[in-house]
Amino acid sequence: MSAPLLSETDPRLVFAWDAPRRSRWTIAGFLFGSLLLHAFGFYIFQIIYPPAVALLPPPGRVSLIAPNSEEGRVLLRWLEAEDPALASTTQRPTDGKPLPLPTIQHAPSYRTREPALKDIPAAPSDLRLPSAQPPAAVERPRAQATNAPKIVPTTLRFSPEFEALGSVQSPELKFTASGHESPDVAQFRVAVNDLGEVRSCFLEKSSGDPALDGQARKYLVLCRFSSILHPLPAVALAKEGPSSILAQLTWGLVTVEWGNDIVLPPSTSTESNAP
Repeated sequence: MSAPLLSETDPRLVFAWDAPRRSRWTIAGFLFGSLLLHAFGFYIFQIIYPPAVALLPPPGRVSLIAPNSEEGRVLLRWLEAEDPALASTTQRPTDGKPLPLPTIQHAPSYRTREPALKDIPAAPSDLRLPSAQPPAAVERPRAQATNAPKIVPTTLRFSPEFEALGSVQSPELKFTASGHESPDVAQFRVAVNDLGEVRSCFLEKSSGDPALDGQARKYLVLCRFSSILHPLPAVALAKEGPSSILAQLTWGLVTVEWGNDIVLPPSTSTESNAP
């Protein structure tokens, strides 16, 4: 069974169910008022920047202080106070009277009488006849010939161990340096057999130039000693073997003292100027 329908005016209802009203004009009014309020706020609080004005630098000024002004007098007094010459000299008062100079009792003689000066005698006239030959031409000074530098040859000094082997027969000395610096004294340890031949040559002290060290070592290897103490025949040497040959070696030191006969390489300046 369905429930009976109740009317809107029934007193048994708790809430009054009136018909809904139309409120769209109210919302539109609020929106329009908010838009006007925002437009008014943007108009009041808008930022207006002032126009940019270019400021020119101030013109130069020259200040002149006149001597009769108060500033000029202050400056002059300050200059007088800072002058050290005023403190080191004696200044007389402005109202003081000058001191009179005493009367001079002595008067020099040159003020009263001027001495007579003697005249210079005239030069004697030359009555001789002039020479018929004109003076000779001036000779040019001859440049003195520069003396050639004395050549100091390169020498070899052998230690006392090689004195018994006699004189040394060496090839022609000719060394070429790799630089322009003066080399140091070189020293080699040399072994010579009984036949006067150089069997071993070791570098003990370098000259500082590897090229000169190699040339000196090659030169020492080619040296021969003329005198032989105990020469052995080739057959005996073959029988005794290499041990006997090593036993007959004479060891010593050879010092190479360099002279100015060493050939120097061409300088870099001449090479750079060459076309």
